[in-house]
Amino acid sequence: MDTPQQWLSERHEHDVECQRALRELGRLPRHVAIIMDGNGRWAYARRLPRVAGHQEGIESVRDIVKASAELGIEYLTLYAFSTENWKRPQTEVNALMRLLEHYLRAEVEELHCNNVRINAIGKITALPKRVQKILTYAIERTVNNRGLVLTLALSYSGRWDILRAVQMIALDVRRGTLSPEDITPEKFSSYLSTHTLPEPDLLIRTSGELRVSNFLLWEIAYAELYSTETLWPDFRRQEFYRALAEYARRERRFGMTSDQVRNDVQDISFRRSFERLFELFTAHR
Repeated sequence: MDTPQQWLSERHEHDVECQRALRELGRLPRHVAIIMDGNGRWAYARRLPRVAGHQEGIESVRDIVKASAELGIEYLTLYAFSTENWKRPQTEVNALMRLLEHYLRAEVEELHCNNVRINAIGKITALPKRVQKILTYAIERTVNNRGLVLTLALSYSGRWDILRAVQMIALDVRRGTLSPEDITPEKFSSYLSTHTLPEPDLLIRTSGELRVSNFLLWEIAYAELYSTETLWPDFRRQEFYRALAEYARRERRFGMTSDQVRNDVQDISFRRSFERLFELFTAHR
């Protein structure tokens, strides 16, 4: 996948070296999903209103999207607004919707120029009409792009999606277009809103929490989980690179034994690349 040239021109030498070292590991995830947590705590620690944390969190979104595209990661899915988030104070919900609308309006052309395709999952009809309108435009504007697929999970929950899939399967069985014997894991997955996406390889959660919060419950069955104490507004590309490096270091067995899967952790070239990456991280501190 080509690196977006517009964003490439903005990168610093240290960042170029980090990305080169990550690529040399040869184990970048194809699909990264992120639970963006900690905006409120970030604002509270600075005695700022919660919306200030959400605003700063948008800057992290920008940086992680750019870094993902530059690295050639194919899919990035962000948990932007859950069905449970509707329970928050109305003033905060309204602020989040305004920020979402502003982000899409401000970023769609740059994302399009950098070959990013925008996608959305969730109960989109629950969003305000103005947000639905700009979201639809952003999706249609970028539909033919072949770079990073940026999926925004909006008014989304894993349980909602699974229940919705079961309901659609039940309807097809009742219509006679589907037999119960034909319902395989692959067939079930085709009814989910994520059916156009591969399953996540890496799930990142910021702010130190150790739960998946109703996010991609079916899809993350074999995802590698990575939690960091860093709050989302402070989670920028260097933190992202550390998560990717940790992912590269792990052995993914998918239920098999270590002897059944290829294990290159002791490979000399891999170790040298990993050591170089560690040196770069240390120099950046």
